Amino acid sequence: MENVDLEFLKYPTGRFVYHSDTDEKKLKEWITALEELPSRLTHLVSDLSDSQLDTAYRPEGWTVRQVVHHIADSHHHSYTRFKWTLTENEPLIKAYEEKDWSKLFDARTAPIQLSLTYLTALHAKLVFLLKGLSEDDLQQCFEHPEGNVKVSLRENIAKYAWHGNHHFTQIANLVKREGWA
Repeated sequence: MENVDLEFLKYPTGRFVYHSDTDEKKLKEWITALEELPSRLTHLVSDLSDSQLDTAYRPEGWTVRQVVHHIADSHHHSYTRFKWTLTENEPLIKAYEEKDWSKLFDARTAPIQLSLTYLTALHAKLVFLLKGLSEDDLQQCFEHPEGNVKVSLRENIAKYAWHGNHHFTQIANLVKREGWA
């Protein structure tokens, strides 16, 4: 693995970049990516052994197990941010220490099926909500405390479509490199 570029291992799909002038077709693609993530991820990781789940996807990176639990935790926070933004005027959201969460007992040891089942239900609710948003809804913003940045719901959809695919690809690349498929 020493010949593999660390930046590629961290960001195999590239870093997140948002373009605010995206069209309706792109928005639908993002929502479809969110809709399909739970089944794609489940298919990718369900047959992995505990040893494989406890393998880091890159040097000094999280294990596959930690990544699966992280996706569920992160997308849980995102869902809550959508709800706050739709019910409050530009709410200041609460950030969380994802690196610290990944060190917790459950993220390191819990069966991945817990997060896969949760992610399936969460994304079903999220996608149902997103498909019903108006253009005015999509323009509503929350404020992120890190840098006091305003984030529109449209941008948050893009970010979490990217986020899911980003982590899915990290795991898929590991599975391919190790010949587990």
